[in-house]
Amino acid sequence: LSDHWVALDLDGQAATAHELLASFPVTAVAADAELTVLRAACELTRGSLAEAGRQLVLAAKRSDSVAADRRGRFLVMLTVVRLSLARQRGDLPGVTGEAGRLLAAVEDPDAAQLMLGDDLCALALISLGTAEVYAFRAADAHRHLEQGIALARRTGRPYLELTGLAHQSELAAHRSLTLAEQRSREAIEFARQHGWGEEPITGVAYVVLGSTLVGQGRLAEAEPWLARAGRTLRAELEPAAGLVLHHAWGIFELARGRDADAMAAFRAAEKLGGLLATAHPRTIPMRAHLLHTQIRLGETRRAEQALTRLDEHSDHGEMRNALAALRLAQGRPQAAAGALAPVIDGSIPGVHPFWLVPALLQEAIARDALGDHAAAGRALERALGTVEADRVLFPFLLYPAPELLERHARRRTTHAALIWQILDQLEGVSTPAAPAAEPARLREPISVGETRILRYLPTNLLVPEIAGQLSLSVNTVRTHIRHLYEKLGAHSRTEAVERARALGLLAPASRGHPKNGP
Repeated sequence: LSDHWVALDLDGQAATAHELLASFPVTAVAADAELTVLRAACELTRGSLAEAGRQLVLAAKRSDSVAADRRGRFLVMLTVVRLSLARQRGDLPGVTGEAGRLLAAVEDPDAAQLMLGDDLCALALISLGTAEVYAFRAADAHRHLEQGIALARRTGRPYLELTGLAHQSELAAHRSLTLAEQRSREAIEFARQHGWGEEPITGVAYVVLGSTLVGQGRLAEAEPWLARAGRTLRAELEPAAGLVLHHAWGIFELARGRDADAMAAFRAAEKLGGLLATAHPRTIPMRAHLLHTQIRLGETRRAEQALTRLDEHSDHGEMRNALAALRLAQGRPQAAAGALAPVIDGSIPGVHPFWLVPALLQEAIARDALGDHAAAGRALERALGTVEADRVLFPFLLYPAPELLERHARRRTTHAALIWQILDQLEGVSTPAAPAAEPARLREPISVGETRILRYLPTNLLVPEIAGQLSLSVNTVRTHIRHLYEKLGAHSRTEAVERARALGLLAPASRGHPKNGP
């Protein structure tokens, strides 16, 4: 069993080895250093990370009892399980250290006798590349993952190859959402061909694909992939992967305007983060999105207090965006612009496009509120240009500014088509406005044309479909909707419907859509 365990593990058949181990008497396992290592591996699959660590310590203490001609194999096994433990605990320095030791162990004669030299090298390289993905060392991660995947393919270890492909899709997400979608779909298809669609490692690719689709505003497509990731990933056994999954769910709920559900997801991610040995790179973005959620829920005082406690991260781009969102919610656009300046001018090192776009969009909102429409237009044009190729539309759902976008579309812009795409997506999303008192009456009377459009707002019809129903142009429908928002004091389609119902302009339980115009 000891001789074959590493090969079984590399082929994704660790469960078979664990079943065989269970047939040994408990006393035999406890007395044998090699079987003690296997017991540690079993504890990992049960989520008993502390017990796995204890068993590894016991195994190391008993290493002198291992026969000299088996000592090399034993050390390889010990390193492989330590590597797994470090990965599950999110101990990125530990992963790096154990991967380095495994690469050194490949030179051991026992590893060569087991015909596992290249296999172990592939495992070490893929594990090292995974750690470097989390550490944002993109060039090193790319090189090690590519080398590991090629070795796994050459030695005929498809399960190990899948592990590399899944984490390669994570790396791609740091560069481009389009590339991340391609890589994650390739990993998912590879898993399907081998019957591994429900394996936890495939769940990593599901999370990447779901997160990518959310980032592009393709929410209906994203939801089933995130749900499938939830069924395959075991958050309690893999807290690092679980944190990423819950963060992805949180931003999905934010994009849908379901702030309470987003808060629950971020809290779950925060709890899993507390189980990790070292802070996960997603921790700061997750906390920043949690602050955004508090702000959208009207909990500005709590958000202010949280930002004060997180002062050590104040120069992180995501935290600057959260601070700006708070200042905008407090009606302080000048302070918001000041918070965003280091992100926009590049004085914060390593600013990622995913931080820059929300900063530019909030800068446009702040400058517009200050009456500097030219500066607002420049910021908005730059934001649109940054996302044009990759369609990173999530920031426009998080910070909805339909009136600003419509005005910009009517000016000289090279991104008009993208603006109308964003506006279409905003029409179908419930995005809460900043807390405000409900209007006691209409700000202005609603025209006959606007009344016709109002009857369609409770439906799921998109703007072009409404236009087709009423034989109007899309631009005419958009103009009527914009005027309705202004007169109702609303900032989204859902809010406009709620306020219209409160004023008696729509039936309380309007269902379906009109078959004919009024």
